[in-house]
Amino acid sequence: MLPRKKAAPALLALAIAALVPLTACATAGDATPEDRTFEFSGKSLNVKSHGIPTDLVPADRKDVKVTRWFDVGPKVGTTRELWQLEDGTLELRAGCNGLANCDAKFRVEVPRGVAVTRDGKATDLKG
Repeated sequence: MLPRKKAAPALLALAIAALVPLTACATAGDATPEDRTFEFSGKSLNVKSHGIPTDLVPADRKDVKVTRWFDVGPKVGTTRELWQLEDGTLELRAGCNGLANCDAKFRVEVPRGVAVTRDGKATDLKG
């Protein structure tokens, strides 16, 4: 049996060694893309991306198409996911709580002629 003064550092080292494999980095570029299409008839759209890289692209369409790449590394926690269009605001969230590692990016195709803001600020739809 280890003396108490030596047991605590040994247990801490063991706990850290057990968590090291859980720190693999998630990469959105490796994720399989997922699509959602939202009906849209408005003249303006506010995209709230909460700091997630999001390309905003004008397109010849009448709806709004969102493509998401979301990669989750080893999970010791929960994910937070939201993509919805309501009252002219497109809300995009993808992240993790706890020790989980996540990475995400979005591409939003917007009908040509629609005025688009990103988090309430004007944008020229270049990403």
